[in-house]
Amino acid sequence: MNRLQFAFIVTLALLFSPLHAADCRCYLMPADAKKALHTMLESIDHAHFRIDAAIYSFTHKKIARRLAAAARRGVKIRIVFDKESNIRNRKSQIGYLAKYRNIQTMLIAGKPYRRDENDRALMHMKVMVIDNRRVVMGSANWTYSAFGKNYEYLCFTDDYALAKKFERGLATMFGKSLPY
Repeated sequence: MNRLQFAFIVTLALLFSPLHAADCRCYLMPADAKKALHTMLESIDHAHFRIDAAIYSFTHKKIARRLAAAARRGVKIRIVFDKESNIRNRKSQIGYLAKYRNIQTMLIAGKPYRRDENDRALMHMKVMVIDNRRVVMGSANWTYSAFGKNYEYLCFTDDYALAKKFERGLATMFGKSLPY
């Protein structure tokens, strides 16, 4: 799939999604990677009281440092990580973030499937809710590849109803996860 085809598919998906009605900024990467990263970092920097997130893969140190800075400002942060993707990944930022007061890092394994308890689905979400208002979501993991090489998309919207919906889903996930 070339870049133009990818952009067309994402555009159609956004036009027919509930996000179309809301104020939404979407970035197609790798072309918009710098803008997407800048908007994400700026969103974290402007957080006042809470950030909740679920992320499959998180290795981007700059994003981790901005979250740590927000925690030092008093922002309460909860992040649930996919267990399999992060527990043995030495580049994962989970250990770095777990050291900070105001940051709660949790692990969740996907639902078991088949008969073997060890065969589990993934927690494959990539979402962040800031101050019960801003939602950051897309296909992009928080990795250097996602913000530099991969064909990904990342959308930012200030939609209270959508933020509440994600907060309810994240609360369920937090309840099923274990501390790192």
